Amino acid sequence: LNLDKNKQRPLFMTLNCNGKLIDLSTPKVMGILNVTPDSFYDGGKFKNDTCFLSHAERLLNEGATFVDIGAYSSKPGADFVSETEELNRLIPIVRLVLDAFPETPISIDSFRSNVINESIQAGAAMVNDISGGQLDPLMFETVGKLRVPYILMHMRGTPQTMQQMTSYSNVTKEVYTYFTERIELAKKHHIKDIIIDLGFGFSKTLEQNFKLLESLDFFKNLDLPILAGISRKSMIYKPLDTSAEHALNGTTALHMIALEKGAKLLRVHDVKEAIECVKLHRALKN
Repeated sequence: LNLDKNKQRPLFMTLNCNGKLIDLSTPKVMGILNVTPDSFYDGGKFKNDTCFLSHAERLLNEGATFVDIGAYSSKPGADFVSETEELNRLIPIVRLVLDAFPETPISIDSFRSNVINESIQAGAAMVNDISGGQLDPLMFETVGKLRVPYILMHMRGTPQTMQQMTSYSNVTKEVYTYFTERIELAKKHHIKDIIIDLGFGFSKTLEQNFKLLESLDFFKNLDLPILAGISRKSMIYKPLDTSAEHALNGTTALHMIALEKGAKLLRVHDVKEAIECVKLHRALKN
């Protein structure tokens, strides 16, 4: 991380993924590959290895820098999945994608340290933890030893309980305080590349989601890359009185706002449209 000594703000940010430095001066797109039967948008859509591989290829061909693979749905009220089942779903797909596309930085969407350890040993390059280390006391220690980038998200409770935990006196202030505390603890465990994710849709009401999006640029004060994970979520389709299947246009609109407010990573279902947002935002800034 290089800093302007006068302004004390990042001039550029990079992530070290398996020895490959990824420059975030231009925002990057992370494509979602769910290997779950119950994810809110594409759960159960991919039935076999051929389908998984075809989707991964599409994500990469459309311009995704990262592929984020998850095997435990984190939608509100999601079914519990055992660690054994999560690993049985996840590891074969990690290996399948890397065999076909060995240079792909794969992110693992899991809050379990053992799942992360096994996945990194299988070739994955990044951790996406919806719990920010709160659901596994060994997560920070594990990630620090693995020396991989870590996406630290804000959430209260678990996927089963989070929507009963939306009481905040000031959502922006409380989420910011959470990050200052969790980032300090992560650094004590030698986690160097940290990305923050405000956790849109996780333990937050519709109004709180929009308040956080409005305040997204405030979180640049943490001097860390910001990931926006808003693709096809209820904060988009509920105000539009539609469904996740018909929320692409709304997703694109909010992606542009997130980029304007400083997001450096977009985690998305639809890579092509997100890449177009990045290109147009870059043209605007240039």
